[in-house]
Order: sequence, then C-alpha cells, then structure tokens
Amino acid sequence: MPPGPSTVDLHAHTRRSDGVLEPADLVRAAAACGVTALALTDHDTLAGYRGVVASDAIPVGLELIAGIEINAIVREEIGLWEGELHILGFGMDTDDQAFEAALVAQRGRRAERFARTVRRLAELGMPIDAQLETLASGPDDALGRPIVGRALVAAGFATSVEDAFRRLIGRGGPGYIPRDGLGPHEAIRAIRAAGGLPVLAHFSEAPTRTPLLQELIDVGLAGLEVYYRTFDRPTTAAMTDLAARLGLLATGGTDYHGDTGTYAESHAALWVPAEVADGVHRAGVVGSFAQS
Repeated sequence: MPPGPSTVDLHAHTRRSDGVLEPADLVRAAAACGVTALALTDHDTLAGYRGVVASDAIPVGLELIAGIEINAIVREEIGLWEGELHILGFGMDTDDQAFEAALVAQRGRRAERFARTVRRLAELGMPIDAQLETLASGPDDALGRPIVGRALVAAGFATSVEDAFRRLIGRGGPGYIPRDGLGPHEAIRAIRAAGGLPVLAHFSEAPTRTPLLQELIDVGLAGLEVYYRTFDRPTTAAMTDLAARLGLLATGGTDYHGDTGTYAESHAALWVPAEVADGVHRAGVVGSFAQS
C-alpha cells in the first residue's frame, strides 16, 4: 500500500489515444483524488492537453503538464518484449511545428497498423467494425490496440482487454501486427528539440540494463519512471537507486487507461513524492504548463 494519497501523476491516458475517459473528465477525476500536478501522456498526440486548456477545464489548484508517450521501436534484437521502449515527454512546446509533424507521422503509422489489425481479425472470423464505430473519436486521436481489445470484448470474442492481448493481438497472437515508427534515439531527440524532458517509462528491467540506459542518456534521456502503480517496493527501491546513480530525474504515474477500474482505484495504488513535480520544473523544461 502507498504511504498516502499521491498529489502527482505524470502518466495518464485519455480517449485521444487509448484511454476510456475524455480529457476533461480525466482531469476532473484526478483533481477529485487530490492530484495537484498531472500530465496527460496520450500516445503520439497533444490533442487532449490542448483541448483541456482551450476549454478552460483545469480545476482550481491543479497544474496540467503537456505530456506525450512514444512507443519507440528498437530495431535490433536485444531481448525486449515487442521490441519497444516507451519514452515519455513532459513540457514540450505545443506550438512546435517540427514536433507536431513527427507526431502526425506517428499517428499515421498507428492508423495503418490499426486498420491492418482490424482486417486481420476479420480474416480470422472476428469482425469488429460495428463495435469500433462507438469507440473511435476525433481526427487527432492516436488509435491503439486497447481500442481493438475493447471492440473484441464488445463483440464477444474476448472476455477482457487483457484476454484480447494474451490470446489474439499481443505479440505471437494470430492478430498481431508489428509496429513501425520512431526509434528511441529519434523520440528522445524530438522531445528535446521541442523543449521537453524525455523520460523512460515503466522499464522494470532498467537496473539490469545499465549500458542501454547510458546509451539513451548519451542522446538526451533525462528521467526514469521510478514510481509506477504496479511496481512493488523492491522494484521501486532498485529504480530509485539507479536513477540517483545515473543522474536521472525520478518520475511516476498511474499509466491510467481505464479498462480495469476507475481513476480513483488506480490512484489509490500510486505513490509519487510531491517533490517529483518540482524536479520536472527544475530540469529546465521550457514548454507547456497550465493552471486554472
């Protein structure tokens, strides 16, 4: 159990990528749980952050940080599950045209993979087009496999999103389509160029992968997600020691999507020290933060 309610959550997803809540609803849910520093880290899109800021939907007392998550492809075989490293970015300039162009390209690759997955499932006798009509959202959304998983559940082909990944659309499954897109070096440099802070997300293998982390640090990695909702105490302790040893900023978050419960339930299992938010500010981020 965490030592107390966390006031910081620097990893959460909305319907603009593969979460279940609209951005404004997620922000309100976080504020209701006592969160005072929140990053919306949708995959490959800043649309959720922009929408909340434009609609003046930030609750009093909450700071909203522009965030992103990029599933970066590791093209050489180094024993990583699905060959990916997930790179979070905080505080990018949301008006940076080069960064937005990179995200547009990422979303295009996501859309292509999404369509190929849907076609593959139809060929396997599991059509989900009707279910997807109620799950897809706006033009700037970054379509992801959790949406496919929810459609499979709605169509009766899976009992849960986890079941869908395990049997059908995860690596090795009959409906699996490999991802394409930016590599980790490219993702880190793109975030840096937009004034943001690049952080390696939920990589519990990090303590045994120091050379890999050093390689990422050499191209600009600045942080490590140390406080993660599903990490146990020994993992968190090892990640904390590693971040300190390598000079990386420790961050943390729920990685909330919504398939296994409410935001309040995910938040109850999270502990991120309040000073983590201060660290993001001190790290030299020059981009986007917003308050009510």
